[in-house]
Amino acid sequence: MLSSLNRVIHTVGAAALCLAAAFAARADNYPSRNITLVLPFAAGSGTDTTTRLISQHLSQALGVGIVIENKAGANGMIAATYVARAAPDGYTLLVTTNTTHSANPYLLKSLTYDPVKDFTPVARTGDLPFMLVVHPDVPAKTVGELVAYGKANPGKLSYASGSSSAIVSGATFAHNAGLDLLHVPYKSSPPALNDVMGGRVSMMFVDILTGLPHVNGNALRALAVTTKDRSPLVPQLPSMQEAGVPDFDISSWQGYFGPAGMPKEIVARLNAEIRKIVEKPEIKAQLATLGMDAFSGTPEELGTFVGEQLVLWEKLIRNAGIEKQ
Repeated sequence: MLSSLNRVIHTVGAAALCLAAAFAARADNYPSRNITLVLPFAAGSGTDTTTRLISQHLSQALGVGIVIENKAGANGMIAATYVARAAPDGYTLLVTTNTTHSANPYLLKSLTYDPVKDFTPVARTGDLPFMLVVHPDVPAKTVGELVAYGKANPGKLSYASGSSSAIVSGATFAHNAGLDLLHVPYKSSPPALNDVMGGRVSMMFVDILTGLPHVNGNALRALAVTTKDRSPLVPQLPSMQEAGVPDFDISSWQGYFGPAGMPKEIVARLNAEIRKIVEKPEIKAQLATLGMDAFSGTPEELGTFVGEQLVLWEKLIRNAGIEKQ
């Protein structure tokens, strides 16, 4: 009996050693084929556009192709679950935001992934500030005028959303300003923005990259940014707090994650290359024109940051009175 048990232990141990050796060999040769970056938002979103710029440089640095896969839907849960269940070999990564890794645990009743346990943090790439935009027919050129109009016409104003940042920003605005707003959700920002421009929805909180071209083309009117202070990307716009909405400070962040259990050597290689890219002055400047405040850090710093953001977004969502769907 004891001999049989020893044989089982020996076999299991040998298999574990072989598996570890296989991963080490893969890490030594990494990367040897194309890498897929999975995005939880549709093409044309802020995350999509900035990722495509960074991926061009990452492809050159690693000497392999980078494939972008947009898996929009279910508030990013489809993309996050897909990557969480992928092999932890560094060839399938999630480029995501606070939507999947800060807000979803408090917005969705049935989450099919764990933002901490199911992922390996790789690198943070920066922040994507949001701004409040309205259709030109809305009779308000300031946030104060919008609040006054909304209070005089309860239930007449609506807001679109294509991400958790947009959902929470809209609900926080309604709650903190004492407004009755109709929420109209979409799978991603581009179709939501199309309906705001078409006059089917009154307003939207949208990332600067996605919204600014339409503001500059006079298809939308921008009223404020969602961060506590003005954004250097659009310094002419006041913050929501400056415009008279109390306790308003919401920002979207962006980062790279792999499935749980990725080899440390692969994580270190990816982190080093991504950091080199986003910290180059010329690339930071390019990303700034796309509405992104680019910066990075270590995998450990990203992991700590995710934990802190989970606490923050639970508070934001609770204070806005949003119930899980």
